[in-house]
Amino acid sequence: MLKSDTTPARKTPSAPDGNPVPNDNKRTQALAGFLRQREPAAPDAEPAIAEGAVIDPMPSQEATAVPEPAQSNAAAPSTGEIELKLLVDADRMAHFNAAPVVAANARNKGVRKHLKSVYYDTSGRLLRRNGLNLRVRQSGARFVQTVKTDATDDPLRRGEWEASVPSLAPDLALAMPFIPEKLRSHLETQPLEAVFTADVHRHARMIDLPSGTVEIAFDQGELTAGGRSLRVSEIELELKSGSASTIYEVALRLAEHGAVKPSIRTKSARGFDLAADQPPAARRPRKLRLDASIALDEAFATILRSCFLHLLQSLPAAEDGRNPEGVHQLRVSLRRLRSALDLMASVGALNNLDALRSEAKWLAQDLSAARDWDVFQLETLPTIAKACPSVAGFDALGRAVAGRQSDAYRKAHGALADRRCAMFLIGLGGWIETRGWRNDVAAEDLGQLAEPAVNFAQRILSAQYAKVLKRGRRFKSLSADELHRVRLATKRLRYLSEFLLPLFADRKSARKFSRRLAGLQEELGAFNDMAVTASLLDGLGAEPDSAIAAAAIAGWQARASVGVQPALQGTWRDFTAARVPWSSQN
Repeated sequence: MLKSDTTPARKTPSAPDGNPVPNDNKRTQALAGFLRQREPAAPDAEPAIAEGAVIDPMPSQEATAVPEPAQSNAAAPSTGEIELKLLVDADRMAHFNAAPVVAANARNKGVRKHLKSVYYDTSGRLLRRNGLNLRVRQSGARFVQTVKTDATDDPLRRGEWEASVPSLAPDLALAMPFIPEKLRSHLETQPLEAVFTADVHRHARMIDLPSGTVEIAFDQGELTAGGRSLRVSEIELELKSGSASTIYEVALRLAEHGAVKPSIRTKSARGFDLAADQPPAARRPRKLRLDASIALDEAFATILRSCFLHLLQSLPAAEDGRNPEGVHQLRVSLRRLRSALDLMASVGALNNLDALRSEAKWLAQDLSAARDWDVFQLETLPTIAKACPSVAGFDALGRAVAGRQSDAYRKAHGALADRRCAMFLIGLGGWIETRGWRNDVAAEDLGQLAEPAVNFAQRILSAQYAKVLKRGRRFKSLSADELHRVRLATKRLRYLSEFLLPLFADRKSARKFSRRLAGLQEELGAFNDMAVTASLLDGLGAEPDSAIAAAAIAGWQARASVGVQPALQGTWRDFTAARVPWSSQN
């Protein structure tokens, strides 16, 4: 993860000996307790279920083979990796190598390797655009070619296929069986080229814990592409056997020892961005796929993994700061996560939900100002300035806004660099991996986890839909505050629909309802943006040089709010006329 050059990193407070000062924050302690207080369940262990309830055992979280890419006809078996990275300061690497969790559980002093890797793709980046990476790595006299897939639905798991080759040059024929058939003809006509190289010194050790075995690799080196380079300083945690929760258990104990940043961003992703001289991409969440027969427990796990994956994928762009979509997607991921946790609260009181929701809310709040100023600076101000060329002061207003925007980004980056953020992410990941809600839910409520998710979805969606309709009564006469309450209820329904409507995906009404719900949220959001703009202008304290421009923006948006009303009312009518897809009559 890169930081914006204009944003100073927050330093971790240290004692005179250089070790981090323990954080006494109670919320942090509660999150750290997620993994300490509970022994991770054995891969084949079943949860305690209330009498009379039936629930499928938790799918094995052991290191298993990842399915081959679609349409592969390879005879060779597929493999996979389950891995999490911890980004650390280079001068602290030896400190982590001596951490108690390593010193007490490592088999031996480990192995040191010098790894030289070359990453290949076509000039049009055909492999990368299709979620594939091709690498040849040299370790001593051995050369290994690897095909990897990007993470799809699970933050830790990726497909990986290896073959020995005679040199650093790739052997496309060996890679072909692991590449989807639709791409093979293109690769035969588009030659591969070296995109970037990685030169890394690795110290690898095996750690054995009761829950599993993890290879911990201390990597330091450099990525090079053309005339650009990027330093690498990270700890890789790769599961070798046992429960994937072991990775989070080790990560938590390392995070308690010093400052770390959890990451799933690969060297490949960093190298390709370096070669293109571009910031990390900010991805929208993948559409969920839920089978109509899925049990509620499995649906919760799928939804939470999706939220966590989106959160981890959004972090690099948000920390880098060059792409405003990064902060936006990170805020969206946190809203989705909070909605998912609220959804789980519908089952009953869960002990850890409040701590998780509190941490997600804290982080989102520290990002909100950066997003508000981004919208104002990049959308609102230039649009109105272009429409009012005779009005003076827009340049001066832009400079004043840029200062506030920079302050907001410093606050956001400070939160992301805070140890509290790392502890939250690791605790959340471990809770999801171990399905901690099973231990939290009361015995009398546990049977709900075994019921079909469709039944639960019908109840939850019906209740939230009724709340939206209730808040939207006499829609034409609603005040701005009342419209804001409708927007919040609509936003919650939107997230719940994204989570649960895939259970009804075979119905045309689900797609139609989703489109109309999205349209209503967009219109309400535009109306709310005007209120946010007014608040930003009030707090800006415009100087005389920019006062006229600020007044022009306020007047423009006041006039626009009048024009928004008819369109908003029409969108509301369309939404309320749409048939709900979860109705038993569909």
